[in-house]
Amino acid sequence: MGDVELAPHSLQTPGARLGVQDSMGISTLEPGQKPPSSPPGKLTPIKVQLLDEAQEVAPGKFLLDLICQNLNLVESDYFALEFLDHRKVMVCAINYYHIVLSRPKHVVMRFVVKFFPPDHAQLQEELTRYLFALQIKQDLASGRMICNEMSMALLVSHIIQSEIGDFDESLDQEHLEKNKYMPQQDTLEDKIMEFHRRHVGQTPAESDFQLLEIARRLETYGIRQHPAKDREGTKIHLSVSHTGIIVFQGQNKINSFNWAKVRKLSFKRKRFLIKFRPEVNSCQDTLEFSMNNRDSCKAFWKICVEYHAFFRLIEEPKPKPKPILFSRGSSFRFSGRTQKQLLDYRFPADKAYFIAKEVSTTERTYLKDLEVITVCFQNTVAKDEVMPEPLKTVLFSNFDPLYKFHTGFLKEIEQRLALWEGRSNAHIKGDYQRIGDVMLKNLRSLKQLTVHLQKHNEILMELEKAIRNSRKLEALCRDFEQQKVCYLPLNMFFLRPLHRLMHYKQILERLCKHYPASHADFRDSRAALAEVAEMAAQLHGPMIKMENFQKLVELKRDLIGNDNLVIPGREFIRQGCLSKLSVKGLQQRMFFLFNDILLYTSRGLTTSNQFKVHGQISLYGMTIEESEDEWSVPHCFTLSGHRQSIVVAASARVEMDKWIEDLQMAIDLAQQCNGTATELMTNSPNDGPTKSSDETSVEQESEDDLSASRTSLERHSPHRGNTTMHVCWHRNTSVSMVDYSIAVENQLSGNLLRKFKNSNGWQKLWVVFTNFCLFFYKSHQDNHPLASLPLLGYSVTIPAESDNIHKDYVFKLQFKSHVYFFRAESEYTFESPQNSHGLKYYKN
Repeated sequence: MGDVELAPHSLQTPGARLGVQDSMGISTLEPGQKPPSSPPGKLTPIKVQLLDEAQEVAPGKFLLDLICQNLNLVESDYFALEFLDHRKVMVCAINYYHIVLSRPKHVVMRFVVKFFPPDHAQLQEELTRYLFALQIKQDLASGRMICNEMSMALLVSHIIQSEIGDFDESLDQEHLEKNKYMPQQDTLEDKIMEFHRRHVGQTPAESDFQLLEIARRLETYGIRQHPAKDREGTKIHLSVSHTGIIVFQGQNKINSFNWAKVRKLSFKRKRFLIKFRPEVNSCQDTLEFSMNNRDSCKAFWKICVEYHAFFRLIEEPKPKPKPILFSRGSSFRFSGRTQKQLLDYRFPADKAYFIAKEVSTTERTYLKDLEVITVCFQNTVAKDEVMPEPLKTVLFSNFDPLYKFHTGFLKEIEQRLALWEGRSNAHIKGDYQRIGDVMLKNLRSLKQLTVHLQKHNEILMELEKAIRNSRKLEALCRDFEQQKVCYLPLNMFFLRPLHRLMHYKQILERLCKHYPASHADFRDSRAALAEVAEMAAQLHGPMIKMENFQKLVELKRDLIGNDNLVIPGREFIRQGCLSKLSVKGLQQRMFFLFNDILLYTSRGLTTSNQFKVHGQISLYGMTIEESEDEWSVPHCFTLSGHRQSIVVAASARVEMDKWIEDLQMAIDLAQQCNGTATELMTNSPNDGPTKSSDETSVEQESEDDLSASRTSLERHSPHRGNTTMHVCWHRNTSVSMVDYSIAVENQLSGNLLRKFKNSNGWQKLWVVFTNFCLFFYKSHQDNHPLASLPLLGYSVTIPAESDNIHKDYVFKLQFKSHVYFFRAESEYTFESPQNSHGLKYYKN
């Protein structure tokens, strides 16, 4: 169709910004695909000014499609081409079928953002957000976006961070002298630099994200004002947004008309008419405004029609049949995808692509978890000299190289995905629809860091030893765990590098299973799998020991009255809620099963949100007998030891079976290692004089034990109250070490749409699934979750017809009356092994 010429300063795509090489002129068309055919008739060259002020020269009425194709812009429907016609009216080029007839000579078309969504999180692509950020930059410079000085300075500081990187006083001053981002910039330069100083380490993509986050809250975000007069002749400005029509007087918004209240929009000559839906106690049916001329009025009417259709309709409206003889009114209709169609757009269902995307999303979460240690915890430790210097050195010298490596690895993965999705204009797509080569290269590099991974067991042991010897260090770690960024027990973050190897292994196993042996990526994927399998096998033993040690330490901090819980050789097996039979009837207790003893607690939580150990039974010589008939209690069984017996009842038959199976296994182990078990018991706490079953049951409990028996999961206290132990207590369920292993193997990260039972809309959230819990973030860039949902006790099902959920890839979570619906972005995510074996595992 002709050559497309780029100005020297062409638009920077996310791929280029991430370090991808520019295209060397290789066609990006698929095999057999032809470029768009030229339109018939005379071809007229037209100059197009892009958002970064670069210019393209291309002929024809398919300008917008050519521009978006050249930029590899997927979400093109948010954008348009504008130009001033011979009547000095700003018009949209795609609505003009005869541009040649109406254009003045030397016209410059502007590639602009046309539709501004309420939340930039609805924008799927980094390139789209980048272009939106450029539009904000232009609106600031032109004075279209009006806000207070502090907001302006903050916006400009994010723009500068995106353009030149971290703060440097001399560089900032020089840059601000050469570039004008807003009117009266000189008076705010000090404030701009003060804000810029706070953005150290922020990437260009993160700066764009923050820029849009601030801009979208401003009244003038995306506003294009059109001069008009009301019925009294007062000068006003009309504007349109996703919510409806807005009226401004000067810089102030004085009125707005929501789309839900508008019945019809029309124009007659230069009069713009808004007809409202009838309401009770409302006498005004039609509102009239006068604009400068008919062309201005019609242009604004078209913009309103398009905004309403784009944001309010589910799909593009079908054109009405043309009358045979006479036509009445304008025949203009919105053409293009609606926002709903854009949000529902899915990439081609190539399973390899979604596996690659899973690597990217989970790597983002893993990198954030590493930051908890390498950035947040390191900064906390540096403020107070309470950690021994040798421990501090070995701790951070082992984690810092891992953080640096995975930062580069994530960058390479995101580059590859940008190419795969067509978000970068580099190279032939087919050569980059693969992930095995990137995995193989980086796993070979990670293998050289195995020496750091082998020291994690030693680090965890030394840290716990230092905490036992220093109350100040214990308080520091406890306070750090209360920070929002530490959304899991601190020790779990030390296990993350070992768990990540297992994730790589699982992902590569699925990839190799998906590929045929003849696939170009199969050999690299299989070689990468061999590399990570070797590392995982080498570190599997230390990982199992670390997981058990971490669990014992966690229980020690949640239990009162058992200071010697963490001893060599002791292994955790199961924890959960059982009802203990006493002279007062059934009383809910927490039970903890180890390979040598069974501990149980007093009723309820203490005021410190902890459980108090009330008794223990040795497993050596213990017998189990189902006793439902004897006591007339459902799901009841008796545990008989050498010195005491207790009768307990589970909440359901399946719970009873789990406890009996694990108890029998633990008893058999205790029988096999009689000497060791006896030795462990002598070191165990509370091993006092023998008591009968009744004496233990009726022993008086403190007021602290009873006062908090109805404490909720959301209780605010100095001790973290949403641990797995607390969830088991409130949900009357149990969890085993095998369950913990399944949870470790099935971790997920990614975007999900959430809907509550009684709400209509879907909210897009970044969700992390780990440690039997869903953690919700507004975006993957957030440092801490907004909320969490513990999943133990929940059932996972497909929505029923009565739920009225007419969407694809939706699953339903329910616990008693609590109901949530979640939508996955693809069939792969919905049916992934993690989903089926991780989420569905919680079904009781």
